Amino acid sequence: MRVRVFYHDKCFDGACSASLFTRFHRECIAKGATYTYHGLVHRAGALFDESEFTGDENAIVDFKYSASPKITWWFDHHLSAFLTPQDQEHFLDCQRDPACAARKFFDPTYTSCTKFLADIGSTKFGFNTEPMADMIHWANIVDGAQYESPESAVEMAAPAMKLTLIIESTQDPEFIPKLIPLLTEMPLGEVLARPFVASLLPPLLERHKQAIELIRSRSEEKDGTIFFDITDQLLEGFNKFIPYYLFPRATYSIGLSKSSFRTKVAVGSNPWTKADPAKMVNLAQVCERYGGGGHARVGAISFPPDQADKARAAATEIVAELRAKNPL
Repeated sequence: MRVRVFYHDKCFDGACSASLFTRFHRECIAKGATYTYHGLVHRAGALFDESEFTGDENAIVDFKYSASPKITWWFDHHLSAFLTPQDQEHFLDCQRDPACAARKFFDPTYTSCTKFLADIGSTKFGFNTEPMADMIHWANIVDGAQYESPESAVEMAAPAMKLTLIIESTQDPEFIPKLIPLLTEMPLGEVLARPFVASLLPPLLERHKQAIELIRSRSEEKDGTIFFDITDQLLEGFNKFIPYYLFPRATYSIGLSKSSFRTKVAVGSNPWTKADPAKMVNLAQVCERYGGGGHARVGAISFPPDQADKARAAATEIVAELRAKNPL
C-alpha cells in the first residue's frame, strides 16, 4: 500500500503530526505500507492540487479539510478548518457514515494536532503513544505557545525549539520529508544532532538574531498592540514570539512580512498577557474576514506576493480594531 501524507508545511506540529500518523498507520492499519510526504501551505487561491492525491490512501494532518473522495484520513484542530460551508457540510455528512467517521477527525479544543492524533490513535485504535511522549509534549508546547516565558520561546535552548527554527526556515523541499520519519524513531536531541540537521543551525541562529533586531527597529507598540512591517525584507519565516520578547506588556501583535510565495499578515496574542481571556478578541474570526484563519489566540492571512497593498490595508484595519479593543 502506498500512503501519501499531506501536512502543514514549515510547522513543527505539522511535521510531528505527519510523523505520528505514519507510525500509527504502520502499527495499527497497514504494516507493509510505504509513505511519502507533501507539505501544504496557506496561500491565496486553491490550497489543494488533486493531482497530488496519488496514494492508495491519502491523509491530511494539521491542515484544512478537503472534500475530495481521494482523501481517506483527516485530522485537524484549527477553528478555521473548513474553507467553505460546503466543506463543513461534507464533513458533517461524513460523520453520519460510520466508515467515514472512523477516519476523519476534528476537534478545535486541542492545542496541537499531534496530541489530538495521539489521543484518537490510542483510544480508538489501541496505538501505543508512550515511546513518542516527549515529541507529543513538545508539539503541544510549540503549537500552543505554552512556554514559561518569552525568553524560553525566543532564546531557544531546547532541541524542539531549534528544530522548530529549522523547520520554519528551510527552503529545501526535501528536508522536512526526510526529517518526518525520524521524529518518532529517536529522541529530539538525536534528531537535531543528525549531520543534515545540525549543519543548518548555526546560520539560522545568526539570522534569528538579525530578525530580532529588525523587528525591534520596525515595531510600534501602542494601546497594547504591536505592529511591524518588514515586507521589504524577503523572510520565509521568523519566530512569532519576538514581538512579546521585545514588548512584554503588549496584548496583540500584527506583523506584515513577505516570502517567495505570499505576503502574510500574522496576527497573534501574547501568551503571557495579564488580560482577562474573556475579553480577548477571537483572532481566527478576525482573520476569516480577510480569507485567513487560525486559532482564537493566533491566526494569519495570506495574500499573493504582488498584493502587498491589500495585505497592508488589512493589517491597518486589524491594528486599529485591536487597539480599540485593548482588554487591559
